[in-house]
Amino acid sequence: MKLLFDANLSQYLVERLSDLFPGSSHVQIHDLQRAIDPVIWDYAKREGFAIVTKDEDFNQLAVIRGFPPKILWLQLGNCTTADVEAAIRSEHFALQQFNADPDVGTFVLRRTTAE
Repeated sequence: MKLLFDANLSQYLVERLSDLFPGSSHVQIHDLQRAIDPVIWDYAKREGFAIVTKDEDFNQLAVIRGFPPKILWLQLGNCTTADVEAAIRSEHFALQQFNADPDVGTFVLRRTTAE
């Protein structure tokens, strides 16, 4: 599973998660950080990425357009890059299952502990 991190996430996640998600990237690397969501969507679909975002807009696109690309929607609130990395790492197995499931297009990753 290749992840494409949205502009609202750190580009450092690409390297920090490369052991689990090789081939991942960030919209900034492809000069898409200011692109509208449908352009990012089309790029991710064409290049075989799942989009990782904190933004509800991509989930709305998934409802309208279907998938691929798949969406990893982070609902973690305010958190550090290390928190995002830890959350994604903790769901690695579930994300592999999600990626293999042809009937599911969005994976919602929520904060599991009260802060």
